Amino acid sequence: MTDTATVAGLDPATLADVLRVAGSPGFDRIQDQIRRTGGCSDPIHLTGSTVTRDRATGQALFSYSTDTEPGGRLRIACGNRRASRCPSCAWTYAGDTYHLIRAGLVGDPDKGTPHTIRDHPRVFATLTAPSFGPVHNRPDNRPCRCGTRHPEDAPELGTPLDPETYDYAGAVLWNNHASELWRFFTIYLRREVAARAGLTQKAAREQSKVSFGKVAEYQKRGAIHFHAVVRFDGPDGPGSLPPHWASVALLTDALHAAAARVRVDLDASGEHPARVFCWGDRLDVREIKAFGDCSEITEQAVASYVAKYATKAAETTGTVDRRIGNKEALLLLDVPDHPRRLIEACLDLNAAYPDRKLRDWAHMLGFRGHFSTKSRAYSTTLGALRQVRADYRATQHRASLGLPDPDDIPEETMLTLAHWTYAGHGHTPGESWLAANIRRDIAQNRETAREELLAQEGA
Repeated sequence: MTDTATVAGLDPATLADVLRVAGSPGFDRIQDQIRRTGGCSDPIHLTGSTVTRDRATGQALFSYSTDTEPGGRLRIACGNRRASRCPSCAWTYAGDTYHLIRAGLVGDPDKGTPHTIRDHPRVFATLTAPSFGPVHNRPDNRPCRCGTRHPEDAPELGTPLDPETYDYAGAVLWNNHASELWRFFTIYLRREVAARAGLTQKAAREQSKVSFGKVAEYQKRGAIHFHAVVRFDGPDGPGSLPPHWASVALLTDALHAAAARVRVDLDASGEHPARVFCWGDRLDVREIKAFGDCSEITEQAVASYVAKYATKAAETTGTVDRRIGNKEALLLLDVPDHPRRLIEACLDLNAAYPDRKLRDWAHMLGFRGHFSTKSRAYSTTLGALRQVRADYRATQHRASLGLPDPDDIPEETMLTLAHWTYAGHGHTPGESWLAANIRRDIAQNRETAREELLAQEGA
């Protein structure tokens, strides 16, 4: 269990709790529960029981109660997607996102997409925010406007050249309306596709379907931008061939036209003027190639890229990953100047636009949308992937208990009664140290397995 050097570096309170946990009668079960959550940083605690009976005889086929667990509780993973909050659950979320996006690119019959989908026109598009003022950056082969060639890890990257003239209000309000911009963009995209095909919108829908999967990412300046996989399908979705007129060139042209059309109006409020929000002028659209086509924009690369950013949020800009109630908290949390000004702008604008809930989303720099979304026909769902994993674990558990597979037993012959109650969350300091070590060991095992797999493929 223990790493002597690591234990020696613990503060006295944590060390005392580590020794308490290690010496407790239920330590092996505590360790097993934490390992089953993958070393979750903030597990949910449940109390309760479940029993499965034969309806005809009343015989108990299986029963479980948390009364036999250490502390009378069962720990389950929190499921938080943020890597800053729970690396373990974020890893699972990223994996699910990867398989969801990949299934819509290479095909996976188990996930609702045939392998023929690789022949459908598909692109990787990036939609960005407009400028709210000049910022420190790394332009190609040129120094920044400030005259310096910044290294990649320079802390000033993305911060304004002149904070006093930067449009902080515009930046957070744009983030706050980014989801509406995306919604209108998808509406206009289908209209532009129809126009370029020389068809009415109804006729275009009868011949084709546009599917997408997208993820939101924060730029260093704190502005949201969206990465999207956009694909042409036939009228019945991924299982049908796109019409003859559906091409990458037409889709690319329609994406540019749709982005240029989008406008979202915000009425004036008090001293704050009316605004019109639109996309920035840097729309990047690239065709997605099949793996092995000597292109950087491959199916594998796109799926990995989207999965990577599905677990990151505004904390990558230097802000925090929890709600902030007032400006005084910013000083206590030592938030850097640029994200601090963005958060303050949210707090200042909250009274003027109460329906936009800017105070609630100040820690997200105003953004209040979903980080990853997809159209219905793109591929499988995250819920379906989670259910497959849950069913697999349940099958393993039943096999270990010698119980029959439910598929072999008519459902009407079994009765399951369960009662669960939320009993808290989190770890004690000693349990938190144990979870971190388990999480590290799992990560090392995964990396070792990956290296071995790569070595076998290379051989």
